[in-house]
Amino acid sequence: MDMKVKKYLRGEGANLEALKDKKLKGQLAVKEELYGKSATAAAKAEKWLMPSEGGYLEVDDKGIEKTWRIKQEAIAREVDILSSRKQYDIVLPDFGPYTLEFTSSGRYMAAAGRKGHLAIVDMKNMKLVKELQVRETVRDVIFLHNEQFFAAAQKKYPYIYNRDGTELHCLKEHGAVLKLQFLRNHFLLASINKFGQLHYQDVTTGQMVGNLRTGLGRTDVMQVNPFNSVVAVGHSGGTVSMWKPTSAAPLVKMLCHPGPVTALAFHSNGHLMATAGMERKIKIWDLRKFEVLQTLPGHCKALDFSQKGLLAAATGSFVQVFGDLSGSQNYSRYMNHSIAKGYQVKKVAFRPYEDVLGIGHSMGWSSILIPGSGEPNFDSWVANPFETSKQRREKEVRSLLDKLPPETIMLDPTKIGTVRSTRKKEQPTKEDKEAEMEAAIDEAKSMPMKKKTKGRSKPSKIAKKKQEAVEKAKKPFLEQQMNEFSKKRKLTEETQLPKSLERFVRKKAVVA
Repeated sequence: MDMKVKKYLRGEGANLEALKDKKLKGQLAVKEELYGKSATAAAKAEKWLMPSEGGYLEVDDKGIEKTWRIKQEAIAREVDILSSRKQYDIVLPDFGPYTLEFTSSGRYMAAAGRKGHLAIVDMKNMKLVKELQVRETVRDVIFLHNEQFFAAAQKKYPYIYNRDGTELHCLKEHGAVLKLQFLRNHFLLASINKFGQLHYQDVTTGQMVGNLRTGLGRTDVMQVNPFNSVVAVGHSGGTVSMWKPTSAAPLVKMLCHPGPVTALAFHSNGHLMATAGMERKIKIWDLRKFEVLQTLPGHCKALDFSQKGLLAAATGSFVQVFGDLSGSQNYSRYMNHSIAKGYQVKKVAFRPYEDVLGIGHSMGWSSILIPGSGEPNFDSWVANPFETSKQRREKEVRSLLDKLPPETIMLDPTKIGTVRSTRKKEQPTKEDKEAEMEAAIDEAKSMPMKKKTKGRSKPSKIAKKKQEAVEKAKKPFLEQQMNEFSKKRKLTEETQLPKSLERFVRKKAVVA
């Protein structure tokens, strides 16, 4: 328990004995006591509410064994029976290559074959919920807000189906879509078609929220940042552009690679982004500074971050997993896995709340065990893998009530709800201006005059000088009144002028 409390403390406490100020010493003592109480409460919550602990592969301290040399067969022999069942291969050579998608709870998986095969699988019971053959090309598949609805990017248009395989909608406005993404907090379906057009459609009302032209050519590399719901698109020129539905121009345009961008992924905290290019390099970016943190060698066709920050990269029939085990944002090789020779990987996706990596390839799909990849404890209010139909309906109603408008999508969502620090200066009233002018006049009248000789201190001369001082004090106030009057007059002339006489108004000279 003491170790858990130490984990939640805010570092070393202040040295109160060295302070001489009694008031400051008392305030810091109270704060240190509050920090200790909050750390103890957090440790108790972790003990009772989060009993499971995540762990990674461990080898001997001598450095002879390496984690990436451990095979899946060795892991399957050591784990329990339920975990060993999560390691399998589904071979469907007639319909591949396959792409995969998991729900936010990790309970259901949607698999789509390039040659028209669609399937929904219950991963808890390992049962096939529904499968159908659409008899045309399927490029991508995505779940909507829950497992009841999913969208498939088919040959000409994207279609929306329900869990029973019934076609609900044909979204003809999107065109021939190459990639689909769903913004869960905003209920927006985002798609990029073969002409480089980015569409946003509200699935609750059916309204097309945004139709944007990227102007950077055809691409099938698109991903949503889970932190701020900004859509990032990778282009053939090596740039990554970030978009929101209410802006016709990209929020950010980054030059990430000298050649085409082949894959893109975001960390669950939203601050890290991984990109892969044709020059055989994988770059990890800090989105708070837009700087490269690390460059890893290797060609990559698919990328994905797990909930605990592991990065999976796939190319050909080889899958490599990188891990930041030290917490210093320095990724190193963690695990390797080779599929049967000739299988070409198309998609890698970590299953939420499980130490499982799903791999979609040209001959079906596979599932392998990656220790430490999933979050060991789930919050039933956020994602519940064991939710009942009643809980699902209530959650759907709550999420619809909490739906965010598209205008809230921005790079830094923490700015929403804040108040601007700069305030407009209050304009002085007419009485204030008159009082200020009278005070300046009184000050000019009471100004003492120097006594001069040879008739220069006559009463008439003194009165004249005082009158000049009063006029000089009045001058700035009168000029300000004249400027305000001329502005008002100009505005009234512009607004009250009839349309038939507008052509006779003298126009301002345009400076070239």
